[in-house]
Amino acid sequence: MPNLKTLAGAAALAILAACATATPYQAATDSNRGYSEQQIEANRFQVQFSGNTLTDRKTVETYLLYRAAELTREHGFDYFRVVRRDTDAESRLVPVGGRPYSPFYDHFYLDYIYYGPHAPYYRDPFLRSRYPYSWNVSPFGYYDPYWGGPAEYRERTSYEASAEILMGKGEKPDDAAFFDAEQVLFNLGNNILRPEPK
Repeated sequence: MPNLKTLAGAAALAILAACATATPYQAATDSNRGYSEQQIEANRFQVQFSGNTLTDRKTVETYLLYRAAELTREHGFDYFRVVRRDTDAESRLVPVGGRPYSPFYDHFYLDYIYYGPHAPYYRDPFLRSRYPYSWNVSPFGYYDPYWGGPAEYRERTSYEASAEILMGKGEKPDDAAFFDAEQVLFNLGNNILRPEPK
């Protein structure tokens, strides 16, 4: 029977593998990114596409437009109009490099403040009975200067595009806000990267 460390390691590897590529064109679930929609009226939808940090803004907006065209055809309409469209960017700094963490700390409980890179706050199990709500706080913050921290930080940005679309039937009006669903599907089809079959 596999132990908890093995299972945790396998789960971490699966998450890293999923994050190693750009978000493909797929329906979003609780555990990944992709497209989603909400029907507002019979011919009106709110459409979204959310990408990971490896998915650039152009791709996110292309996938959003493609999904809008797909929805239009699926519901028996010929064209759609973009009533409102937004693209939000979420950026964060992530540590890159740094020296590896010493496993020595994993099995050695200190009777004083812990400065290890894995915790700015450390709970000493030997003091738990005497001080059940006490935490030791590292004045150095998250990384111990003696054991090495990240060599640098890099900015990672993920994009989420959303649009409210209004669908119609018949010939597309001569207006840049309207899109012919068939033409969108035809012209953007070669730019759509779908997930690998399992």
